[in-house]
Amino acid sequence: MQKKEKSFGIQMLSVQPDTKPKGCAGCNRKIKDRYLLKALDKYWHEDCLKCACCDCRLGEVGSTLYTKANLILCRRDYLRFCVGDKFFLKNNMILCQTDYEEGLMKEGYAPQVR
Repeated sequence: MQKKEKSFGIQMLSVQPDTKPKGCAGCNRKIKDRYLLKALDKYWHEDCLKCACCDCRLGEVGSTLYTKANLILCRRDYLRFCVGDKFFLKNNMILCQTDYEEGLMKEGYAPQVR
């Protein structure tokens, strides 16, 4: 239950003219562009796969995206420390609040807030 980086690859694919157009996970429209992005096992227009915080186009800033709290983020926003986030220490491991609370339900361990 140690905090793990949730990163996923982004692939840029060339759309083949003889294939059925794929639906975009961002806007739900058919992708008729020359290129599309594949990420999180879904297909996206290049303009639709964006960071939820800074709105940058993820296909342009790298080949990886990150997820946190069901948000799709660029690396910079994923790693940025959020004021008010709570972390806990368990067996010399730093746990986010979600992982800590899951552990409480499973193991019933006591907090050591730092």
